[in-house]
Amino acid sequence: MTTLGVGGRARWFARATDVEEAAAAVKWSGDRSVPLFVLGGGSNLVVADGGFDGLVLQMALGGVDFRANGDATRVHVGAGEPWDEVVAVAVSRGLAGLECLSGIPGTTGGTPIQNVGAYGQDVSRSIASVTVLDRMTGATKVLTGRDCRFGYRTSRFKGEDAGRFLVCDVTFELRAGPPTLAYPDVITELERRRLTAPSPADVRDAVLSIRRGKGMVIDPTDPDTRSVGSFFMNPVVDAAHVPRLTSEGGGRAPAYELPGGRVKIPAAWLIEQSGFARGYEAGAAGISSKHPLAIVNRGAATARDVLALAVQIKRKVADRFGIWLRPEPAFVGFGDDPDVAFLQETES
Repeated sequence: MTTLGVGGRARWFARATDVEEAAAAVKWSGDRSVPLFVLGGGSNLVVADGGFDGLVLQMALGGVDFRANGDATRVHVGAGEPWDEVVAVAVSRGLAGLECLSGIPGTTGGTPIQNVGAYGQDVSRSIASVTVLDRMTGATKVLTGRDCRFGYRTSRFKGEDAGRFLVCDVTFELRAGPPTLAYPDVITELERRRLTAPSPADVRDAVLSIRRGKGMVIDPTDPDTRSVGSFFMNPVVDAAHVPRLTSEGGGRAPAYELPGGRVKIPAAWLIEQSGFARGYEAGAAGISSKHPLAIVNRGAATARDVLALAVQIKRKVADRFGIWLRPEPAFVGFGDDPDVAFLQETES
């Protein structure tokens, strides 16, 4: 049930197709003091080899509903709906706001948790509200986009309220109009296709092409897609750090300017400059032959193999550039594992 394909069993498993079933599972685990983990599409997850000694609850609430809201369209989506199918339907209606997020695996319920983003777009810009089940009270509530306290690849669901809420549905506000064109790779691909006034559908097609070339679209026949996608986030650092990166990297470091004198550095560049080429092998784990950000399971890897390689990458990048990479996936069933603790550290 995970795209990486490592990890042991859950002691108990339940699948909720509506809010009542989700609430019953939460109550069952609470009454028995059983740990609860909420599973979506399993695309951003590393499960321990020993599995999870508790209840895994898969949120499978469905439904996609489009409703006009003035000059916008509200799209109400159940948490269990496959994310890329939602993007495809929105784009087919000429709606902009999600097109750059094409090809991302997983379910819709996971998008506000991670503030899923790619190619200059993230869901925080389009989310109008999120319906959640509060494990503390057993009641549902509706949170506005502002209530979610979104940040770069994060939200209150990953921060101060981690584990408290179960996402039941998400409502997006989209508009007909021009797509987002903010990322060089997408612009270059559209220029290659000679599209001077691209539609959201054109941008979706371009993004899917780019992602396939990087092994970032799930394909059972392609071992490079047996991963969690990007294992590390792109770090944001002070602009004053760039000269060191350029000096250590032997060439000008790619840096994307952000407000407040900060810059975003591609983690892929840092990883390659630290000695990890595409196709790098570390036993049964390795790095994708298409993109250095993807740690892949070559068919028989364990969770420990994946962690060992991730730790090696993080250490070498920190030693060379003084930057501590942060992992994107969640780690389940590891307890106080020292490798996981190191991967989640933000500085020495």
